Amino acid sequence: MRTLDLDARPLQPSAAVRGQQRRSTLAAQVGGLWMRLWAGKPPGLFLALLGAAIGLSMAWPILYVVWRALWAGRARWLRLLDGRIPGLLWQTASITVTTTLLSVGIGVSLAWLVHRCDTPGRRVWRWLLAVPLMVPSYVGAVAYVMFLGPRGWLSTLLGRAPFNLYSFWGVLLVLTLFKFPYVFLIVGAALKRMNRSYEEAARSLGLGPWAIFWRVTVPFLQPAIGAGAILTALCTLSEFGVVALLRYNTFTSAIYYQMESYDRTAATVLSSVLMALTLAVLGIERLTRGRRRFHQTTNVTRRPDILRLGRWKHVALLWVLVVLALAVLLPLAVLTYWSVIGVAHGALDGRFWTFALNSIQVAGLAAVAAVVLALPVVYLRARHPSLPSVLIDKLSGSGYALPGVVVALGLIFLFNTYIPWLYNTAFLVVVAYLVRFLPQAMQYGGASLSQVSPRIDETARSLGYAPWRVLFSVIVPLILPGLLAGGALVFVSAIKELPATLILRPPGFDTLAVRVWVESSEAVYHMAAPAAVLIVLVSLLPLKWMLSRY
Repeated sequence: MRTLDLDARPLQPSAAVRGQQRRSTLAAQVGGLWMRLWAGKPPGLFLALLGAAIGLSMAWPILYVVWRALWAGRARWLRLLDGRIPGLLWQTASITVTTTLLSVGIGVSLAWLVHRCDTPGRRVWRWLLAVPLMVPSYVGAVAYVMFLGPRGWLSTLLGRAPFNLYSFWGVLLVLTLFKFPYVFLIVGAALKRMNRSYEEAARSLGLGPWAIFWRVTVPFLQPAIGAGAILTALCTLSEFGVVALLRYNTFTSAIYYQMESYDRTAATVLSSVLMALTLAVLGIERLTRGRRRFHQTTNVTRRPDILRLGRWKHVALLWVLVVLALAVLLPLAVLTYWSVIGVAHGALDGRFWTFALNSIQVAGLAAVAAVVLALPVVYLRARHPSLPSVLIDKLSGSGYALPGVVVALGLIFLFNTYIPWLYNTAFLVVVAYLVRFLPQAMQYGGASLSQVSPRIDETARSLGYAPWRVLFSVIVPLILPGLLAGGALVFVSAIKELPATLILRPPGFDTLAVRVWVESSEAVYHMAAPAAVLIVLVSLLPLKWMLSRY
């Protein structure tokens, strides 16, 4: 009779079973890490990979420029630091600071006069004073060259130029006239939302109108003024057309000229310094804002009273009319005058319409691609808030605050080195537009998606829809109007883009913006004006939306 050995070891699993257990444990660990990485709301793998690919594609040209600059060599950095960079820093910083300060002064004063005071015709001025923002600043520079330049109207009339437009003061004049609407619109929106209870409380304490303005209104407007100032500073830092046309050397024009002379290593160094300046401006904004929050403390909003200007009414109206004449009426009159001459001389020929068709083609492709690529990014950011989705969002929008010359430089390096068969094609121009203006489509798409309840997604998932199918079959039809509006804004911005188009266009492929640049540089104003007018007309399309929003 056999006895049972109670001390015998239990049977060990086979090697195949142990391998399966290890794989199951590893899969559980990876799954847990994936859940924690997405804060408990992981998307489908397809959407995650698609979003990551979009973010890296948009940021890679910029990162590549920084990488090439780091390997430019110590000697090249020292030579530029000892020579060109200090002068460029001074010229760029001085024009940025002065333009921002003047824009704040003009924008705040005009917003106050047309939103809070009984200035005659104030409802009309709200629209007209926003027009300069829709006009490309280089088009404004062309108009002022036609008016104040050596061969301009006044020079012909007086026998000499009354004002040296090709100077710091000329650049400051043009930039301020076409940048102040950033401050004007944002501060005007804040004034419309302001509750008059604050001013009534201050008035009950015995404060006069001037004291109420400085001690109540200005602190309330501080976030709006700061936002407008930051936008103005960033746009001035990235400005190329005005400084190049008026021969004022800043980082953007210096980078362009270095690329024209085929010294791309120096261009990468200058681009890195310019990117550092941009990050510094953004850092200053975050530092000054800190943890302060400004908000209404009551749900009952009472519109502020309209202030009576009395004998100062005509002075206020004169100030509004002076700014309006310089920023809107004079440029449009000059461009119209030269356009009439150009049409009489056959400017609207086959070449002109070829330029217009080229502009529509590349801008249209960029707009369609921006709508498609913005969709996964905004969906991940809204429905799966976590560190990866925030990182994808930031990478996708990294090109918006940078000049077109920097984006173009990065694309030249990448495509010339790794994808040479696409180099010197119109495809490169479309990619540059995407890197620069994808955030505009993301902004519209995100705003539309925020109005769609997440329960719709959950319901679709409970019916067996895959995450990517929920996005394209359920969400897209609901937010399609917002996406199309974002695509329209990308189209308009791409039509106006000058530096990236100028650098990346293939031989013989000119757009309206390029022709404005070329013809005005050669003082052939009657050929430049019709293209400039067409760009202005297209640029005015988003004005109604901006005014309804702000």
